[in-house]
This record gives sequence, C-alpha cells and structure tokens, in this order.
Amino acid sequence: MSDPAVHVDTTSQVPPYEQIRSQLAALIRTGRLAEGERLPTVRQLAVDLGLAPGTVARAYRELEAAELIRTRRGAGTRVATLPSEPHVHDAEQLTTLARDFTSAARALGADTEDILTAVRDALDPGPDSSSATADRGAGGPKAAEASAQVTGGS
Repeated sequence: MSDPAVHVDTTSQVPPYEQIRSQLAALIRTGRLAEGERLPTVRQLAVDLGLAPGTVARAYRELEAAELIRTRRGAGTRVATLPSEPHVHDAEQLTTLARDFTSAARALGADTEDILTAVRDALDPGPDSSSATADRGAGGPKAAEASAQVTGGS
C-alpha cells in the first residue's frame, strides 16, 4: 500500500485549506495515519502542493484545535491520540463536499449513475473498482490539481 496522499483541486469551490483539513482528518480518523505518525512540515507540504504556507498552516491549526494533531517544537507535527468519544460529522460541510464532488463529476460528463457508482466504489472499494473509473477517463484537469504524500518520516 502506498503512503496516504493529500490532493488539492484549485478549481474547486472548497477552499484549499479545507480540502487539506478534511482529507487529513479522514486519514487520521480511519487509521491510515496512525497515532504518533509525523506529518510533513507546513513549508514542505505547501511546496509539495504548490500552495502558500499560510494555507497549510490554517489547515494544521484547525486540525490541532480539533485535537487530531499536535505540534511540538523540535518534535514536529504528529497525529494525536484519537478522542474516545465518536466523531460527529458536520452535516453542512458534508453537503458542501457532496455538491462539490457532484459538480466536478458532472463537469467530467458523468451522469447520475456514474456518480453513484463512484461513491459506492469509494465507500467499499473492490478489487476492480479503480480500473472501472480509469476506463471511463476520470481525472480532470492536471494543471488544477496537486497532491503530496503526508508522511514526513519518523
């Protein structure tokens, strides 16, 4: 399995800091980023994504406020211990993300069934789900997207 990555679509209506925050939060909550795992520095992730350091810093501040990461001088930024209470999602944020995804999918020419299939595949990926998406030509404009590995080492 490859290292988790953060992807930013600069054409999206969702601000880049929010894309970073939500993706890292999901990686942490699902265990793909383990407790104590080091994240890249603000500067490094900003360079990797082609964004301003302040954009990444805002995402990190919000993750720290949510107690998902902790930053210590000399130790870097690391995944925090997950709270024992279950996470309650923000319904408004979920709706915004769903609308953004739907708009992007429609821009690619996807119809309702294609969109629902993609969501089902993302929720429960089977062995051939990625090839089905690749066969349809999904991907979007390369100049508007950036991604970066989010593991910073030990």
